[in-house]
Amino acid sequence: MAQVRLINVSKVFPDGNRAVDKINLEVENKEFMVLVGPSGCGKSTTLRMIAGLEEISEGDIYIGDKRVNDIPAKDRDVAMVFQNYALYPHMTVFENMAFGLKLKRYPKTEVIQCVKEAADILGIEHLLNRRPHELSGGERQRVAVGRAIVRKPLVFLFDEPLSNLDAKLRVQMRTEIHRLHQRLQTTIIYVTHDQIEAMTMGDRIALIRDGVLQQIGDPVTIYDHPKNKFVAGFIGSPPMNFLNGRIIKKDGKFYFDGGKMQVKIIEDMYKALFPYIGKEVILGIRAEDIYDKLFVSNAPLENVVRLNCEVVEPMGSEVYLHLNTGKNTIIARVGAHDRPQVNQDIDMVFDMSKAHFFDKDTEEAIV
Repeated sequence: MAQVRLINVSKVFPDGNRAVDKINLEVENKEFMVLVGPSGCGKSTTLRMIAGLEEISEGDIYIGDKRVNDIPAKDRDVAMVFQNYALYPHMTVFENMAFGLKLKRYPKTEVIQCVKEAADILGIEHLLNRRPHELSGGERQRVAVGRAIVRKPLVFLFDEPLSNLDAKLRVQMRTEIHRLHQRLQTTIIYVTHDQIEAMTMGDRIALIRDGVLQQIGDPVTIYDHPKNKFVAGFIGSPPMNFLNGRIIKKDGKFYFDGGKMQVKIIEDMYKALFPYIGKEVILGIRAEDIYDKLFVSNAPLENVVRLNCEVVEPMGSEVYLHLNTGKNTIIARVGAHDRPQVNQDIDMVFDMSKAHFFDKDTEEAIV
């Protein structure tokens, strides 16, 4: 079993900074769990505590059925891949990959076999006699992963391994690591600040902010049902649009009144929003849920808002429209054929069945 459990785990530095605050997390056997959040949120510190590279201030960590708080890093049966690759510059690729096995006094024939198997999986057999300075960034990253694979650990720990690669190579390596997980069928805990990596790679995502776990779930659940405004704004590209306004009631119907704009709320949300009638709330709506009325002939007039188009960003297969609501600028993601003129007033349709509402004070999701 390679299950990993964190029970009320905290890290408090000598200066009083609480980098990680009572995190409870259960990573299932063979699961690909992604820890994601902005820089400095405590995700790498959490990973280092699991690895044994950082001392735990409070709580317990279990790998399998074994409590590992007091077990040295070398005895935890985990392998870590670092952001900066951490390869020995004077050693060949073969020697870098074999180093950990030689320290454990594996027989020479077994070392050779393990290294060649890992090199074959990663497609780096032809690089075994080169040194790190002769490799590209992507090749160095594969060597770092290969060094972890040869140890056949219970758990793989990845600490932002793709952040030093260019955009094209990042996409390629994302796919390779995902394929590697499917082939090895082992537990992976992967740290990143890139929400696209989190969404595309993880079986589940654990989102952290200021050392506090905000939400755990599969990518689709977190995208469609964010627990609070922070989660809603962090996951998704472009980020979710947020508008301040009030819930009002007219003729038995609920509306969101944002000053210069007013849209009707669907009846399924009335019960949750009833306590907020007359109160300020935050409306959240994603860019793909705002449409150009020109291409939605049957749109209800109560969901149509006239907005000024300030910027048009062609993205190839789609276009981002930056729209002025009077108080805010929001982004709509429309088809590649939809390119209004800059400073043109256009009618946009809000798909209120996809809308989210957040409490203005707590920023927790209402519905």
